[in-house]
Amino acid sequence: MIRDFRFFICLYWKPISNVGCCICMKKLNRLAHASSPYLQQHATNPVDWYEWGHEALERSKAENKPLVISIGYAACHWCHVMAHESFEDENIAAFMNENFVCIKVDREERPDIDQVYMDAAHIITGRGGWPLNAVALPDGRPFYAATYFPPHQWLDVLHQLKEVYDSDFQRVLRAAESITNGINSPFSVIQQEKKFSKEDYKLSFENHIGNIDFKLGGYKKAPKFMMPIGIEFFLQYYYFTKDEKSLKAFTISLDAMVSGGLNDQIGGGFSRYSTDEQWLVPHFEKMLYDNAQLISLYAKAYQVTKNPLYKETVEKTIAFCERELLDKSGGFYSSLDADSEHEEGKFYVWSTSEIENICGNYASLIIDFYNITEKGNWEYGKNILHYKADKTEFASKHGLSENEWENILNASKLNLLKAREKRIPPTTDDKILCSWNALTISAYVDAYKATGNENYRNAALKTANFITNNLLTDNYRLFRVYKNGRTSVDGFLDDYALLASSFISLYEITFDNVWLQKSMQLTNHVLKHFTNKDQTVFYYTADYSEGLIARKTEYSDNVIPASASAMAHVLYKLGAFFEENSFVEISARMLTTVLDNTVEYGVYYANWAQLLGKFVHPANEIVIAGDKAADMTTKFLSYYLPDTIIAGGNSNNLPILKNRSVENKSLIYVCRDKVCQLPVENEDEALKLLNSSL
Repeated sequence: MIRDFRFFICLYWKPISNVGCCICMKKLNRLAHASSPYLQQHATNPVDWYEWGHEALERSKAENKPLVISIGYAACHWCHVMAHESFEDENIAAFMNENFVCIKVDREERPDIDQVYMDAAHIITGRGGWPLNAVALPDGRPFYAATYFPPHQWLDVLHQLKEVYDSDFQRVLRAAESITNGINSPFSVIQQEKKFSKEDYKLSFENHIGNIDFKLGGYKKAPKFMMPIGIEFFLQYYYFTKDEKSLKAFTISLDAMVSGGLNDQIGGGFSRYSTDEQWLVPHFEKMLYDNAQLISLYAKAYQVTKNPLYKETVEKTIAFCERELLDKSGGFYSSLDADSEHEEGKFYVWSTSEIENICGNYASLIIDFYNITEKGNWEYGKNILHYKADKTEFASKHGLSENEWENILNASKLNLLKAREKRIPPTTDDKILCSWNALTISAYVDAYKATGNENYRNAALKTANFITNNLLTDNYRLFRVYKNGRTSVDGFLDDYALLASSFISLYEITFDNVWLQKSMQLTNHVLKHFTNKDQTVFYYTADYSEGLIARKTEYSDNVIPASASAMAHVLYKLGAFFEENSFVEISARMLTTVLDNTVEYGVYYANWAQLLGKFVHPANEIVIAGDKAADMTTKFLSYYLPDTIIAGGNSNNLPILKNRSVENKSLIYVCRDKVCQLPVENEDEALKLLNSSL
C-alpha cells in the first residue's frame, strides 16, 4: 500500500533541522514527542499543547490560567475537523495560548480522564461525544464542557469563559464545585432482598426487544451502533427459552449489518457505526474493539444457525484484522482513520467508471449486485457498496449457478481490493491496547470453536503470549498501552476483566491450567486494588493509580461491555472452575446492585442481563478426564453453550477435576447444578445427556 508518511518524515527530520517540519515548514510543538498517534496528529498545531501531567497542571496553577482539556482519538473524523478548523488557526491558537493552558488527551489511552470530563459534558449539556472540550480550574475541576464547535463559536466560547473567569471568579468556582459534586456522585449500592428470578430475566428481554428495528435490523433510529453485547443477549435468550422472536431480533440485525455499507464489502471489517437507519452510510473509522466483538458474535451465530454467511463473515473480518491491524509482535493496533487525503471515506468508495475498468466483463453484474449508480450514494458521485439481493436469487436471475456467481463475485472483489491498495489509505493508530487485544483473543477463541480452524487457536495463543510478555508484570499489574517497544499507563478495570475473561476462554480450548491460574491472579489483583472494603463497588481505576478529581465506576454497558459487568462474569466462571463460592457470591452481589437497571434499561445492561440468565438457569459442566481430553473437546466447542463450563485433563489441581481420572480411560462427566450423571466415553453420548438436562 502507498502510505502517507509526511508527518512521520517531519518527526524524523526535526532533530536535524531543529526548527520544525521540513516538509510543511510548520513548527512542531511538544506533542511531537508523545507516544499517542492521536497526540502526534496535533504536533504541528500552533496551539501550545501539553500532554496530561504534572507540568501542565503546575503551570496552570502558577499562572492562574484555566485549563483547556481537549479529548479525542486518532480515528475520529470530527476531531480532525475541529483540529483543522480551530486548532490550526493562528488567531484561535494565539488566544488559547495567551489565556489558557491547553492539554490534549487520547481518550483510548486515558479513558479515566475521558470519563470525568464526559460526565461534566453530560451534566452541562445533556450530551457527549468526541471531540470533547472541557475548560477547568487549575486543579482540574471543570466549569464548562461540550463537544464539537465550528471555529467562530469556539473562539466566542473561549472569550466568554475567559471574561467570566477574570471578572466573576466566584461564579466560576460555584459552577466547578457543583459540576464536580455531580461527577463524584457515588455509585448507588442497592441491596435487594429478593433472589434473581426467571421473571426478571423475561422482563429484561421484554423491555429490551422493544428497541429492535424488525424491519431494518439493529436498534431503532439513527445513528445505528452495532452494540454487539446487546445483540448477543437475544441469542442467549433464545438458547434458554426457544423464543423465535428473540432469534429473529438477532439474525435480522446480523444480516443487515453484513449486507450494508457498514461492512467493507471488498476488504472485510466493519466501520464504527451507521449514520442512517438503513446501515448504508457508515462513519468510516474502523475500530479493533468493534471487529473483535463482531467476530465473536458471528461465530456464535454460526454455531447456532450454521448459516455459511456468518462463517464467511468471521473469516473475512479476521482477514481484515490480520491484514490491516496486526503487528508482527502478535498484538493488534487500535484503529484505522475515517479519513484519507482529508476526505471521509475516500479510500472505500467507487465510481461506476472505476468498477467498469476494474471488473471488465463482470462489471454489469457487480454494478447490479452492489447497487452502484452514476449519481452515487455518497459524495462526488461515488458509491458505498452494499447489497440487498439474496445471492442465490441474484444468481438465478442472471442465469448463473450459485457456485458460478460466487466465483465471479470473489474474483471481482479480489481485483477491486488490489486496485484499492494503490490508493492512499487511512492512517493507522498503531498503539496496542490491552483490553482491546483481550477482546481479540476471545474473538479468535470463538472463531476456533465455531470453525475448528487451528490457525485461529494458534493466533489466540500468540496474542495472549504477547500481552503476557509485554503488558503483564510479575506481580500481576497490567499496563494498558504498548507502542514501539514501550509500555505506559496503568491498566484499568476493563484491561483486567477482559484479559482475565480471555484467559478463561483460552483454557477451554487448550486445557492448559496456566491460563486459569493467570486469570485467577488477575482477579485477585482486582479484588485487592479496585474495590471498596466490602467489595460491593468496583472502581475503574486502582487504588495506586493517579488521583483525579473523581474515582469513577463503569457499570453500564455500551459498545464494549462495562468493565464491572465483565468482571462479574469472570468471578462467576472462576467460581465454577475453582469451586470458589465467595467469587460467585461477589458476582451475585454485583448483579444485585444493578438488578433494577438490568430489567429496565435493555441494551445498556445487556451483559448484566446475560449474567442474570446464567444465575436463573442451572449451570452445566462438561468435565473430560483423561489423556485424550483436549482431542475430545472439539465437538462440544462447536456448539453454542452459554451456560456450560468445560474443563479437562489429568490435573487434580482444579477442584472440578478431582477424583475423576481413571487409568487408561478418558471419561466425560455431564453435570447440571452440581449433580453429575454417570460418566460416558463417547462425545455423542455426552451430548445426549447434556441435551436431556436442558
